[in-house]
Amino acid sequence: MTTPAAVIVDAAAYAQAVEDAVKASAAYYAGGTSVLDDDTYDRLVRGIAAWEAAHPGEVLPDSPTGKVAGGAVEGDVPHTVPMLSLDNVFSPEEFTAWTSSLARRIGHDVARFSVEPKLDGLAIAARYTHGRLTRLITRGDGTAGEDVSHAIGTVEGLPAELAEPVTVEVRGEVLMTTAQFEHANEVRTAHGGQPFANPRNAAAGTLRAKDRAYTVPMTFFGYGVLALPGTQEDLAARLGEAAHSELMARCGELGVNITASTAVPGTTAETAEQVLDRVKEVAALRAELPFGIDGIVIKADLAADQAVAGSGSRAPRWAIAYKLPAVEKITRLLEVEWNVGRTGIIAPRAVLEPVEIDGSTITYATLHNPADITRRDLRLGDHVMVHRAGDVIPRVEAPVAHLRTGEERPIVFPEVCPRCGSAIDTSEQRWRCANGRNCHLVAALSYAAGRDQLDIEGLGHTRVVQLVEAGLVADLADVFALTRDQLLVLERMGETSTDNLLAAIDAAKGQPLSRVLCALGVRGTGRSMSRRIARYFAAMEHIRAADAEAMQRVEGIGTEKAPSIVAELAELAPLIDKLAAAGVNMTEPGATPPVPTDDTGGATQGAEPTGGPLTGMAVVVTGAMTGPLEKLSRNQMNELIERAGGRSSSSVSKKTTLVVAGEGAGSKRAKAEGLGIRLATPDEFAVLVADYVD
Repeated sequence: MTTPAAVIVDAAAYAQAVEDAVKASAAYYAGGTSVLDDDTYDRLVRGIAAWEAAHPGEVLPDSPTGKVAGGAVEGDVPHTVPMLSLDNVFSPEEFTAWTSSLARRIGHDVARFSVEPKLDGLAIAARYTHGRLTRLITRGDGTAGEDVSHAIGTVEGLPAELAEPVTVEVRGEVLMTTAQFEHANEVRTAHGGQPFANPRNAAAGTLRAKDRAYTVPMTFFGYGVLALPGTQEDLAARLGEAAHSELMARCGELGVNITASTAVPGTTAETAEQVLDRVKEVAALRAELPFGIDGIVIKADLAADQAVAGSGSRAPRWAIAYKLPAVEKITRLLEVEWNVGRTGIIAPRAVLEPVEIDGSTITYATLHNPADITRRDLRLGDHVMVHRAGDVIPRVEAPVAHLRTGEERPIVFPEVCPRCGSAIDTSEQRWRCANGRNCHLVAALSYAAGRDQLDIEGLGHTRVVQLVEAGLVADLADVFALTRDQLLVLERMGETSTDNLLAAIDAAKGQPLSRVLCALGVRGTGRSMSRRIARYFAAMEHIRAADAEAMQRVEGIGTEKAPSIVAELAELAPLIDKLAAAGVNMTEPGATPPVPTDDTGGATQGAEPTGGPLTGMAVVVTGAMTGPLEKLSRNQMNELIERAGGRSSSSVSKKTTLVVAGEGAGSKRAKAEGLGIRLATPDEFAVLVADYVD
């Protein structure tokens, strides 16, 4: 969908729009801050361009439409070759119109396109003399940039020395990955500074910072290489004649970081249709990337086509940026709500001034925990940067501190549980009601009875409320002690519904240990982790006997999670004893109890499932299942995978062996195709695991 232009009605509004755009650009490129988010800035510039097209004789000299991005920033280091910006398109129709215009300009259809992610960072030129990095320069106004060589040594992917002693300039983007951004804000706030609003601002501000008491890492991705004075004549000739895709391969050979190692590597395409297909693939993967992208860069790949097309004063005519919908917007934080989950976790939620992001109106966003609020120095009334990509839950990144008016108010943390009034356990980052899961007993029991846990049909939310209000259940074990006479006195509980519920409760006693463990709702364990723990230890007695060190041997449990799991299982000991006494199963079918791995008997190792068709395979299921698998929930699919010897996973990575792609499979299928991972239809997978389907 095309980004609509801001409406400019007269010359005065046009002049104000130009002033606003120039100020926003200058603020961002000078210090990594801006009063406008990307989408608002794009709308403003498109409005300026539309007004100028209708009034060509009234274009102001400061207009951003004729300037390279960052042109408001002065630089004193001349570029050997102009470092231009890119023009934008926002829809397939605009892209197709651009390809037609390019074809007319060069006299034939483009022979080949290169297609790369548009990285959301700051463009720089890195100069190498005889293979050694000697200078870093920002884009500036395109003809000269700012010397930021003080940042040498802090940018990952930009080696101090190339693999060959060549004299070249590598151009690319400096950005912060998600992990680097979080680390940068932790370090910055620890030194008394305001947190950065987003990774792009963090990279821009950090790259220019001098004489700080700390340094934080950034990452470089190259998108071009060119000859400098002093470059060997034969190399200069090869670089000048090489296709863009060949130049990128050359960058990689020299040791410079390029997108080839990511889930969205640069590719080539023969037609505009193939380019648009790749745009869809990259857009689908966007939410899962460890770094920000705001579009896809499309270039005529061959040097000959580029030479004929030429460049304007602002941008090359042989390249375009296909902008994706914004995933970040600035809005205001109005209130903070404190909600209590089924395990007693007290979670803050931001109430926002409604804002549209990526086609959805956002009014709420996650705030993680109280420590995160304090670290980010969030205040009620703040302008905040809100991030949402794909189906990712919206989150508040940070306050836009330079927009503060002084009227912002501190966020008040609860002193007692907002649900039951009990004390709050603040010993961990995530606060918890002292009553734990009993604070929200209805939610805890409803979850335990759910289809993917104990699967007690007839014990839905309404029935649980009845049981709790009648005083018949005070914990999960009480469910298994219910009698026919107790149930018959409840409203809308006849003989048939009572007998059906009792039968479902009795059947739930035979559920495997993994489901019982999941029903307990131990913090840090969900359906997948409960299955891993159950298969590793085989029986509840072994799980309860495990210390933190033994718990860490389960895949996915680290040094932080293990102690809390062990502690909560100890806390649940009375409930587990009651469940066992009620006849609830405490073993995992097909799993082997752990055995000593050394003569001391101290270390244990659970047996891995063997012999199944999926042994040793990591399997991801995505999309809607059909055929024999149609009625299986996602949890039941994961159980099936593990019965067949495999390991279920929710995300696609290089470690994934097989992706089962059903109807509507999107980003995960695209990522699997990009990584060359084996794909199977639901019917093909059903045949493969036929002997293990219940």
